[in-house]
Amino acid sequence: MSSTGEDEGARPVPFVEFPIPADALRERTVQWHDAATAGPLTAGLSGLEIMRGIRDGRLPAPPMARAIGFRCVVAEPGEIAMRLDYEPSLENTLRMLHGGVAATMLDTAMGAAAHTMLPVGSAVVTLDLTLTYIRSIDARNTPVTATGRVLNVGRRTVYVSGEVVDRHGALTVHAVGNFSILNTRPPAA
Repeated sequence: MSSTGEDEGARPVPFVEFPIPADALRERTVQWHDAATAGPLTAGLSGLEIMRGIRDGRLPAPPMARAIGFRCVVAEPGEIAMRLDYEPSLENTLRMLHGGVAATMLDTAMGAAAHTMLPVGSAVVTLDLTLTYIRSIDARNTPVTATGRVLNVGRRTVYVSGEVVDRHGALTVHAVGNFSILNTRPPAA
């Protein structure tokens, strides 16, 4: 047995796809901007300038935002909001929005909110993220908005709260998280 729990001598199990009937088959096409080419577009910009550029369509949204389909609708110091319209491809088998979608929206909004509070040349990565799911999200209560708000900026971490509210303003998910501050500026010569 390997350290990953797999039998090293076992043959790989082929992935078998359930045959989708033609009348139930759906397709979705996603286009995105290669994240590797975003550096020159954002060089010399603060996190707030980057998020306002994304909100206003002057800079590309992160690939994950394009894949899921959410967009930045608020970009202020210490506060970012992302909105998602109903998209059936993001449902679980109970016809509710998959919890991972809300988690991804919150991780993005909260991390971006943290980034708006930092100087040019800094970035953040998620250190921890805790979510509490309060009520389900489905076609009846979308669009939903995920908002991240900075509560404290420390020397090495930023503490952020987040929430997802539905179209009626009802709280569906609450979150708190810490984001590690990275200095992406090259060291002085």
